[in-house]
Amino acid sequence: MDISCFALDAAGKLINDDYMVFYNQPTSPCGQIKLTHYESQPTANKGIQAEFEVNLSKLATNIDSLFFVLSADTPLNQIQSLEIGIWQQLQKAQAAYQAVDFAQQQASMLMQLYRKSGVWRVSNVAQGFNGGLAAIVQHFGGDVEESSPQVLEPTATPVQAKPSLEKVMLDKAPKLVNLAKKATISLEKRQLQQLTAKVALVLDASGSMNRQYKQGRVQEVVNRLLPLAVSFDDDQALDCWAFARDPQYLGEIGLSNYDGFIDNAHGGWRKWALGPRINNEAEVMKAVTEFYQNDGLDVPVYVLFISDGGVNDNRGITRVMTEAAKLPIFWQFLGLGGRGYGILKKLDDMEGRVIDNCDFFELDDLDDISEEALYENMLEEFPSWLKEARQIGLIAK
Repeated sequence: MDISCFALDAAGKLINDDYMVFYNQPTSPCGQIKLTHYESQPTANKGIQAEFEVNLSKLATNIDSLFFVLSADTPLNQIQSLEIGIWQQLQKAQAAYQAVDFAQQQASMLMQLYRKSGVWRVSNVAQGFNGGLAAIVQHFGGDVEESSPQVLEPTATPVQAKPSLEKVMLDKAPKLVNLAKKATISLEKRQLQQLTAKVALVLDASGSMNRQYKQGRVQEVVNRLLPLAVSFDDDQALDCWAFARDPQYLGEIGLSNYDGFIDNAHGGWRKWALGPRINNEAEVMKAVTEFYQNDGLDVPVYVLFISDGGVNDNRGITRVMTEAAKLPIFWQFLGLGGRGYGILKKLDDMEGRVIDNCDFFELDDLDDISEEALYENMLEEFPSWLKEARQIGLIAK
């Protein structure tokens, strides 16, 4: 079992082969990255150990990130336990893993140190690869000798350092920069800034919601959710549905069309083809589920479901959500300015599902809560669902 450190440039590529620091090359050419201690053979009292010393303040400016990688000739799920600690005079952070946190991969990018706005930050990556160390060396642009065993493709799209959410918004949607800053705080707190996922928005458009649409509250929900979609989704967009008796897919909302989307999409909210403006949550839930099943469900899906209540088909909703729990889809329900939320309020405690795939919170008015607090509520249970979904195999590790 080997533990290595890769120094990468802004494009996510190895500076050069000398900047892979491991037992056979314990110091980088600049002398600022060192493998200072390495125990390669476990004993009865002590496991494999590696200690790296990094002088961040003296690293060359072309070094944009450091990845710490665990690799082996055997599947990593044979590991009994793994602990990582970060010290700067005192211990500043730590992480612990068990065998269940690893699959059959032979390598894992455990942790990343990366620059952001001139400040070094840490991210818990835990991204697995087949093919052992050679697969990761090739992924980072390093050379692998031809005599090396055949390299298998990574089992999932490897984590790349994503561009700053604030920078993306500044370039493409400057009106949303402040929202991006607040969303970034919540994402970093939960180590979600490198997550790849689909994002969906489901909008109650029954008659009782008219006031929320007229006052711009629904458009504000679009604006506040978009930074999460830009962070999670490779297309930097979210899928949107509206529903009354009938559901309607309104298309993607992205940085080029979010502004005024509610008043412009398909002729504006008053003209949406939803049938009589009465509640039918179960039907739109089925439509959303089928949409992502047809799409392949290769990444997790985060759904924000807006309702002002008046829910009546508790049995139908229960049936749909029980089946949906078998899929990598998380449903965040937001009660907005209404009452009579029925089963939506109780889904979090509903039995008979393979996993708790829902959360609910309610607001009388969006102005009653800060943007920071809104993001905290929207992301409160999503990370724990992700972890459990990986453990039971709904999401690839």
